[in-house]
Amino acid sequence: MSEAPANGLAINRLATTDADFESRLEALLAWEGVSDAQVQQRVDEILSAVRQRGDAALVEYSNRFDRLAVSSMAELTLGPDRLRQAHDNLPAEQRDALAHAAERIRHYHEQQKPASWQYTEADGTVLGQQVTALDRAGIYVPGGKAAYPSSVLMNAIPAHVAGVAEIVMVVPTPDGVLNDLVLAAAYLAGVDHVFTLGGAQAVAALAYGTETVPRVDKIVGPGNIYVATAKRTVFGRVGIDMIAGPSEILVVSDGQTDADWLAMDLFSQAEHDEDAQAILVSWDAAHLDEVAEAMARQLPSLERAEIVRTSLADRGALIHCQDPAQAAALINRIAPEHLELSVASPESWLSDVRHAGAIFMGRHTAEALGDYCAGPNHVLPTSGTARFSSPLGVHDFQKRSSVIHCSAQGASRLGATASVLARGESLTAHARSAEYRIRD
Repeated sequence: MSEAPANGLAINRLATTDADFESRLEALLAWEGVSDAQVQQRVDEILSAVRQRGDAALVEYSNRFDRLAVSSMAELTLGPDRLRQAHDNLPAEQRDALAHAAERIRHYHEQQKPASWQYTEADGTVLGQQVTALDRAGIYVPGGKAAYPSSVLMNAIPAHVAGVAEIVMVVPTPDGVLNDLVLAAAYLAGVDHVFTLGGAQAVAALAYGTETVPRVDKIVGPGNIYVATAKRTVFGRVGIDMIAGPSEILVVSDGQTDADWLAMDLFSQAEHDEDAQAILVSWDAAHLDEVAEAMARQLPSLERAEIVRTSLADRGALIHCQDPAQAAALINRIAPEHLELSVASPESWLSDVRHAGAIFMGRHTAEALGDYCAGPNHVLPTSGTARFSSPLGVHDFQKRSSVIHCSAQGASRLGATASVLARGESLTAHARSAEYRIRD
């Protein structure tokens, strides 16, 4: 499906006028985020073992999967002093960058905090909504191929702002390697407990609790296919944020943005992993050729060039459309995790964009800024789920309780209505309960 021009870059080239455009686009977008029965069976075994054997199972799996040699959970537990030490020992440049990002993320999420509310009806009945935070949240932070301190900030800070009383973080440490940037981020974000656990066993520990790991109310954060499958399996016993798929970016360009800029914007998602997706849409065919040339020229300079090359060949695309209206239709068809509107008047596009996780406006707003420090959350719906879901935020760590306080007059008035409806449903006890409150 991919095309390799003379410069050697393989990437899919599509045009909306092609007879097979819809089928090719559908094939590019297809993604199953949770795996097959074999993965599910393995995850079920791990969840069951942790549920039954607690800490002993966590120690066993950590030694097996992360190549450790520990004998107790004490060796997989990091206290607050270790987090502070990691923060204090960072080079000043990294410490300042983390602090700046944390400050911006916290300020943005402070604006999201909902308030409880009430209103009083004429007969004195009070109705309302009470907003309360979760007691305990669990945060899964990926480890292994790369370290993600930004994920710590993006997951923990909204929980902290929401008022969550206790934040528990798990992070795998293959071969026992700790990342001080991740630990420093946990310190800045107000994480209460850190356990060096990963995989389905970490999800099980958070969902069920063990002798050492406290059970949480909700698990957030991305992971590999075993983590995603485990999160899906424990949903219902605990809440989860989402089943995260590979990273995605959709860039819409009017042809006036520097081709080198756009090439690097596309690379910024493709370098995550081989399954990541980077798509550029434009109604300027010559511009698409310029970006393809810029990508081929700049690709060898990347540290993760081979990952990018595979991602672009398998799931990347340059799409030629007819006009801006058709580009807007493609945005809503794809429902991207990240959308860059690299156009002259991005504000004029907003009313037409119905489905996107995060919208980056104008030529200067690189998606990478949102990954780290712009302020809005980088935990976003993937694989088209922006059609019905939203970025992680303060609301994900809070609950809403309805408040109903009837006056005697209000209970009498509502009781008459409830009685009729309850008897219509043949629920006699419901009806009689309401009728007792009816005043003569």
